[in-house]
Amino acid sequence: MTIATEAGSGPVLLGAGLVLALALGLVLLAGWMMLRQRRTELDRREERIAAELARLHLQEDELATRAAEMVVAEAELRELEAGHRQALERVAGLTAAAARAEIVGEVEAEARRDAAVTVRELERTARTEGERRAREIIAVSVQRLAAEQTADSVTTVLPLPNEDMKGRIIGREGRNIRAFEAVTGVNLVVDDTPGVVQLSCFDPVRREAARLTLEALVGDGRIQPARIEEVHERSRAEVERLCVRAGEDALLTVRVGEEMAPELVRALGTLRYRTSYGQNVLGHLVESAHLAGMMAAELGVRPEPVRRAALLHDIGKALSHEVAGSHAAVGAEFARRHGEPPEVVHAIEAHHGEVEPGTVEAVLVQAADACSGGRPGARREAVETYVRRLERLEEIARGYDGVSKVFAMQAGREVRVMVQPEVVDDRQAQVIAREVARQVREELTYPGQIRITVVRESRATEFAR
Repeated sequence: MTIATEAGSGPVLLGAGLVLALALGLVLLAGWMMLRQRRTELDRREERIAAELARLHLQEDELATRAAEMVVAEAELRELEAGHRQALERVAGLTAAAARAEIVGEVEAEARRDAAVTVRELERTARTEGERRAREIIAVSVQRLAAEQTADSVTTVLPLPNEDMKGRIIGREGRNIRAFEAVTGVNLVVDDTPGVVQLSCFDPVRREAARLTLEALVGDGRIQPARIEEVHERSRAEVERLCVRAGEDALLTVRVGEEMAPELVRALGTLRYRTSYGQNVLGHLVESAHLAGMMAAELGVRPEPVRRAALLHDIGKALSHEVAGSHAAVGAEFARRHGEPPEVVHAIEAHHGEVEPGTVEAVLVQAADACSGGRPGARREAVETYVRRLERLEEIARGYDGVSKVFAMQAGREVRVMVQPEVVDDRQAQVIAREVARQVREELTYPGQIRITVVRESRATEFAR
């Protein structure tokens, strides 16, 4: 049985081998045919590439020939241009440089004429718009009784013991009153009103120092230029003391918790003499602090940092005339420099929306500021506009070289500029008066006229009409 099985398996193995050999042959035949076809394709591609290279070589030769022709043509054009220029110069009798200068001169003259026409048109438009705005401002001011508020904000009435005191205040040939105004920067009005004189100045701190000075002089009876300077120094020191006291009282009233830097307390106290839109700034800060503290308590937020930030949010108004920038940014930097916490500094700089409020304290300070300033009768827009104009008047004049002091007087109708006589001569004083008048006329809107007086050994006066 075993032998028969082995004999029967031999033909099967032989047949399988033949099939395998045949299949391998077919595979080899197919691969050979594919290689042959690929070789044929490669030969054709090589022929096409050779033909393309030949064509590119021909194009390169053509381009080289054209480039050489262009060089020759360019040289010919330069020769022709030179010949034409020489011919034109012979005909016109001018060189190319002279002709160019003449053309430029004509264009410049025409441009100046056009500019003059444009300037006249702009001046006419600006004058028309200025008159319209002036009528609107006057109408609004009359309707809102801004004149009474302005007078209350910039004048102080001082009673006198008798009428003879007015003559002593004026002095011989007016030397006492001139010395008083030069030292204090406050306009002293001595008129026919019986028993009183008026002090006029938009800066309330300066006006308060002048009031104390004049009270002391009147009470003592000795009024002379040297005495005025001495008493004014003492009065300024007294005002400084009162400012510190006012700042300390505000801290006690608001209960801010931690101790505050002395510089911040003093700056806070100076705001008792300042107004914003007719509202006392220190009163506004105290009111805002109370409002912010109550809102914080309602929301479950610690009230101390909120009250502190609200009390200091307008601290920049005590410095904004000394440092460039908005009062929010100036106040934030001032508070940061004197060690206030970051959340307080951020609330100060964000209370007008110049910086996006990112804390609960900042949002509450914004809300308290709006509530205090927006209540009926709290503020008057015309007063703030008036004060800003007076500050800008002094700022313009102070920007010129050789100017030592600048005072806006007569409710902003006169600017007195004190110059250094060793730096500014009479001719330069006249130039300063003219330039200040021009700048005021260009930048500000005001009713009537403003007189600019530059005081040296002589006085030069110009009017900004």
